[in-house]
Amino acid sequence: QRADYDIEAAFDPETRTITGTALVRYTNNSPDALDYLWLHLEQNVFRADSLGSRVGSRGTIAITEPEGEGISVGSLATLDGQRLPLTVYDTLGRIDLPAPLAAQGGVLQFKLDWSFVLPADVFRRFGIEEVGQGTIYQVAQWFPALAVYDDVHGWNTLPYIGSGEFHTNFGDYELALTVPRSMVVVATGALQNPADVYTDVQQQRLERARNSADTVMIIPLEEIGTPAYRPEGEGPVTWHFSSSNVRTVAWACSDAFLLDGAGTEHTLVQSAYPEEGLPLWSQSTAMLRAAIVGYNHRWSSYPWPVATNVNGIEGGMEYPMLIFCRERNDESGLWGVTTHEIGHNWFPMLVANDERRHAWMDEGFNSFINHYSRGDWFEGQVTENVKPKNFASSMLIANQVPVDTPPDRLPPHMFSMTQYTKPAVGLVLLRETVLGPERFDHAFRTYIRRWSFRHPRPADFYRTMEDASGMDLAWFWRGWFQETGTWDAAILSVSQPVDGSAAVVTLAALAELVMPLKLAVELSDGQVVKVDLPVEVWFHKRTISESFGDGQSIVSVTLDPDHELPDTDRSNDRWTANEQG
Repeated sequence: QRADYDIEAAFDPETRTITGTALVRYTNNSPDALDYLWLHLEQNVFRADSLGSRVGSRGTIAITEPEGEGISVGSLATLDGQRLPLTVYDTLGRIDLPAPLAAQGGVLQFKLDWSFVLPADVFRRFGIEEVGQGTIYQVAQWFPALAVYDDVHGWNTLPYIGSGEFHTNFGDYELALTVPRSMVVVATGALQNPADVYTDVQQQRLERARNSADTVMIIPLEEIGTPAYRPEGEGPVTWHFSSSNVRTVAWACSDAFLLDGAGTEHTLVQSAYPEEGLPLWSQSTAMLRAAIVGYNHRWSSYPWPVATNVNGIEGGMEYPMLIFCRERNDESGLWGVTTHEIGHNWFPMLVANDERRHAWMDEGFNSFINHYSRGDWFEGQVTENVKPKNFASSMLIANQVPVDTPPDRLPPHMFSMTQYTKPAVGLVLLRETVLGPERFDHAFRTYIRRWSFRHPRPADFYRTMEDASGMDLAWFWRGWFQETGTWDAAILSVSQPVDGSAAVVTLAALAELVMPLKLAVELSDGQVVKVDLPVEVWFHKRTISESFGDGQSIVSVTLDPDHELPDTDRSNDRWTANEQG
């Protein structure tokens, strides 16, 4: 399906009111005629009677107190003026159609008006921050958006509660946003009218930034609050942004923004931040550029013309071409959030999974690519928490739940581990131990290529990885993502040679998972024999025996000598003849 939007909106900071009109073009590419459409009305989560207010924050949205009446939809009609009835249920609205929308290419165009008051207290996913020289507004989930209709669930109508993020259609957006002249705006999309919104000097700096690998100051600190900050004239200014093949649009505005930028081969990289962000945020654009260049090289090219990092109250959140980051003090923290949030422009903004049901397919995949991107800024480093050996102890936490659990149904204390860390650890295991880097990278790039601008489910990921790697991985998907087992390999016994017989090492898989296994065996002549055991050795039994030597005795045996696996008990991974007396 496809949903294209022409949006004209205005923001009044005095009342925090956003009003908008959208011309929507919805294309039904499915084989089904549609009698109705569903809209997401996510601002309704802040109503006192919403599911989100009743269930509570759960750590991903922050409703200190319910506030306001949510989103108000005014007129809703076809282009010839025929009214379309809307029935609202919590954060969803059903549009009843006068006639079924034809299958396989049917198009419906309609207009809708809406308004809402931006909540004063929210600071998750978007929010408001007072700073020394003005106010920063970060705005998202702000317009009625058509739900996804697909071949798995039909209409995807899971409500917006908080932990589960988005499942939205791709489309083209024209955004005309009117704000007070004192405001600088950044948004999803390429700016279409710089001459209307920047001074001549700022336009010249912007063009230099596009063609510079080094950061160029577009709006410096000394211009804030002076006539040089904004173009001459009276009254509000309309900023026009255009974007293609994106899942949504978000924006931020402020009368306190500094703005700088740099360029890559195809992308303008920018950062917008207040004076409070200095001196750290002078590095933001360089960080953002380094992350994008690294991801381009390792996985696939960033497909859009702009990438902007915004400093404000939101801790870390991603939208197409636009990310929010709060960190102002720690270089490692700013890098970590920046590379994570821009990484989301690959997962899920490019490869667009259903985040309401399978959050691990974006949070976990993104945490995986972050593991390697750390070295793009801190040379030689990776993220330590997704190394399998460091994750093993987390697998012993009581009352585990499977990774593939809808995020809104997870116990709050399990959210980060199951949706971020464990899937990232799993992909590191696949790359470094099960498949090897070359084989994994080919398969993962194939997955990205096949499912860009589409909506894969877990089975689509599994099938693509198996197809492109040429390996049956059903054992891994089941054990790691769908169940909650642990891995504990053990040396059960070592029998030394008698009368010229071979020495024998007996091993066991003591817990639920199976894994390939490496062992190093030191023989009495000083030779160290290294053995790689494929996962298939466990398919029919939980104990195996391996023979060694030409009548030589064994000095020591070490399982997983490089600590590649998440073994929960390493006390049984080492055997030495001396310790046996």
